[in-house]
Amino acid sequence: MTTTAASSHHLSPAFPGRAPWGTANKLRAWQQGAMEKYVQEQPRDFLAVATPGAGKTTFALTLASWLLHHHVVQQVTVVAPTEHLKKQWAEAAARIGIKLDPEYSAGPLGKDYHGVAVTYAGVGVRPMLHRNRVEQRKTLVILDEIHHAGDSKSWGEACLEAFEPATRRLALTGTPFRSDTNPIPFVTYEEGNDGIRRSAADYTYGYGNALADHVVRPVIFLSYSGQMRWRTKAGDEIAARLGEPMTKDAISQAWRTALDPRGEWMPSVLRAADQRLTEVRKAIPDAGALVIASDQDSARAYAKLIREITGSKATLVLSDDAGASKRIDDFSESNDRWMVAVRMVSEGVDVPRLAVGVYATTISTPLFFAQAVGRFVRSRRRGETASVFLPTVPDLLTFANEMEVERDHALDKPKKEGEEDPYAESEKEMDEANKEQDEDTGEQEQFSFEALESEAVFDRVLYDGAEFGMQAHPGSEEEQDYLGIPGLLEPDQVQLLLQKRQARQIAHSRKKPDAEADLLELPAERRPVVSHKEMMELRKQLNTMVSAYVHQSGKPHGVIHTELRRVCGGPPSAEATAGQLRQRIAKVQEWATRMR
Repeated sequence: MTTTAASSHHLSPAFPGRAPWGTANKLRAWQQGAMEKYVQEQPRDFLAVATPGAGKTTFALTLASWLLHHHVVQQVTVVAPTEHLKKQWAEAAARIGIKLDPEYSAGPLGKDYHGVAVTYAGVGVRPMLHRNRVEQRKTLVILDEIHHAGDSKSWGEACLEAFEPATRRLALTGTPFRSDTNPIPFVTYEEGNDGIRRSAADYTYGYGNALADHVVRPVIFLSYSGQMRWRTKAGDEIAARLGEPMTKDAISQAWRTALDPRGEWMPSVLRAADQRLTEVRKAIPDAGALVIASDQDSARAYAKLIREITGSKATLVLSDDAGASKRIDDFSESNDRWMVAVRMVSEGVDVPRLAVGVYATTISTPLFFAQAVGRFVRSRRRGETASVFLPTVPDLLTFANEMEVERDHALDKPKKEGEEDPYAESEKEMDEANKEQDEDTGEQEQFSFEALESEAVFDRVLYDGAEFGMQAHPGSEEEQDYLGIPGLLEPDQVQLLLQKRQARQIAHSRKKPDAEADLLELPAERRPVVSHKEMMELRKQLNTMVSAYVHQSGKPHGVIHTELRRVCGGPPSAEATAGQLRQRIAKVQEWATRMR
C-alpha cells in the first residue's frame, strides 16, 4: 500500500464488506491503482478507460462511496446509455449502500436516496432540471460510456449544460472512442506530434492488460465464408464468395446475403455455434450463447431457427423496454442456452455466463465490434475462454486481430496520401453503429437487392493475433476438430491446441487425393500461419518502399498503390494477404531498380 492509499482513511462501512478501502480483497489491482491516483490528485474531471468486463462499475461506485464518506460530494448522478443500464447501475449501487432512483423524472428527490440514475436521452430532453439539482448540492456525476455524449450534438450540449457546475465528474468508457470528430464533453484533448488532438485518459486498463491479469477471457474467433448469390436492383444476379476481394458495395451485399435467415449460411453457423456451446458447457455447465441481430425481423427468424436446431426456445430481446430488461435478467439467472437480441443489447449488458456469440449484424465499426465482443469476455474463473462466430469480412477480421490495440478519440482527421485508414469510418457508419432503436436505416434502399441463396464454409480460427485452420465443409471432421476445443484452458494451452489441430488438418488433407480433400481455397503448404504482428510489419515495409519510390519517381502515394493493385491484383493493403503484400514489395523494388 502506498502512503496515498493509507491516508485515504475508510470508505463507508457498507463497502466492501465493512473493510477499509485498500484492504478489501474485492478491489482488483487496476481499480485500486485508479483509486490511488484519484485520491492523490483529487481532480474535478477524471476519465477512466477500462476494457469491457474489467469492472468499471465497481471502481466508480467505490469512488462514489469514498467521496460521499469524506463529504467531498453530497449526492450522485449516474448517466447511462440505456434504460436497462440505468436500472443495472441502481441495483449495483444498492448492494453497497448507495441508493439511486432509476425512475426519477422531475421534482425533489426522496430523502432515502443518495442520487439518481438517468439516461443521456433523458438529460437531452431536460438539461436544466439536472443543472438545478447539481447547483443545489455538491454532486458527483458518473458518465457511463461517455462516448454516447457525442452521439448527437444536442446530447453533448445538454450534458455540458446540465453538469458544468458539478463538483466532480467521472467519465467511463470501455471501448475505442468514436471515429467521428464530435467533441465529447468533459474530456481533455491533447495535440500529438502529428498535429492531431486525441483524448487523454487519466487511467487506462486495456484488454491486453486485463487478459494478462486473468480479469477477462481470451477470445477464439471462428470465421465462416461461403458462396453467396443475390439479385441487384437492376435485376442482375451476382455470385461471389464471402471474404474474397470485392468492392465495398459487393461486400455489403454478400454479407447481408449470408445473414439472411432464409439461406443456408445462418442455419449452418448457428448449428456450429450450438455444438461449440455444448462443448463449452462440459466445463462451464451454465454457459450461455447470444446472437446479436441487426433488426427485429432477423432476431425473430434467428430465434425460430435456434428452436428448430436445438429443440429449445431462445430468449428473445427485441427492444430496450422494461420487459426486455426483465428478460435479460431472467436469462442471466437461468441455465437457458440461447438469447437473441437486436444490436443495442451489445453494450453494457452484464450476463457473465455468456461464453459463445454469433455476430449476425452488418455493423462494421471498431467501437461496436469491441462492445459486442465485450459481452463474452467477463471472466468468472481462470481458464474460461469465449468463442465468437463471425462472417469472413475483412473489417471484422482486422478488428478480431487487433483486440489488444488501444485507441483514443481523435478530434482531427489525419491527412494521408494513398492508403486509407481502416478505422476512419464515415459519419454514416458511426451513426449506424450507435443506433439503439430498430428502425429502418434506409440502407436497404441504397443497396437494394434480393438474397437468393447462401452456403457456409468453415474458414479459419483467429486467436491472439494469429490465424489457424483452412477451409472445410460444415459438419466435416476438420470443422469438428475446432468446435471441440475444450472450454476450460489456459491461453497458452489454447494456442498449442490450435497449432496441433491445424497440423492434423494439414496432414489429413495431404493423405487424400486432391479431388477428395476438404479444402476449398489454398493447399495447406501455401497457407501458413501469419501472425498479425508479421502482417503489420509487411504493411509497414510496403509503405516505406512506396514512400521511397515517391521521391524517386515523383508520383503521388495513391497513384503508386493503385498501380501496384492493378499489376499485382488483390484488395487494398489493409485487406491484402501476406503473399499479396510480398508481391507488391517485390514489384516496387523492381521499379526502383529500373530507375537507377
